[in-house]
Order: sequence, then structure tokens, then C-alpha cells
Amino acid sequence: MSSRDNDRGIERSGVSVTHWAHDRSPTEAALRQAYAAEGLTPYRWSNGPHDRYQAHSHSYHKVIYVVSGSITFGLPELGQSVSLAAGDRLDLPAGVLHDAVVGPDGVVCLEGQRS
Repeated sequence: MSSRDNDRGIERSGVSVTHWAHDRSPTEAALRQAYAAEGLTPYRWSNGPHDRYQAHSHSYHKVIYVVSGSITFGLPELGQSVSLAAGDRLDLPAGVLHDAVVGPDGVVCLEGQRS
């Protein structure tokens, strides 16, 4: 299964993945403008190489853009995962169980929340 086929399966769960379609990675400022256009105020977070988050969920809808590095989000209830790199976006509805493993170069993300 290709990563794009995997993404379509994930989208059926309400999770949405948008891969960056341009040759050059976006700037953090450009990503912040994308959030502003949706009325969201993101915060920045980062993790070192190979850091892990155990499976958990949130009471809010997460909108994540990767600024630099990479991260793989696992969706254990779906038996699927999605790998994100600079510019990629993950929309994760409230209540969706997920875990994460940071890539070998660490990761910097912006995260906005919808109620």
C-alpha cells in the first residue's frame, strides 16, 4: 500500500493528512499565516530524535503542521500510521487515539486547536 493509499484510509476515520506539494519547505511564518486564515492561533513545540509519545487522545481537534524534521503518528485503533515531514499537515479530531515517534533529526511543529 502506498502512503497516499494509506492516507485515504485514514481520512475515512475523520483524520486528514495533507502533504506539502511544493519543492521548498514552508517557513514558519507562512504556516502561521495558514493558521491565521483559519482563525487559529498555534503554539510551537519540538522534540529530539526518536522521542516517543504513548497512545493517548485529546478532547479537542488538533491541527498540526511540521515546520522541520519528521514525525510518525500511529493510529492504533485503525492499525495505521502516517509519516509527516516539513510542510505536512495532520488534522486529528477529538477523541482519536494516537501515538507518535519523532524522526532521526527531531521535529518542530506548530499546533492549533479547535473546540
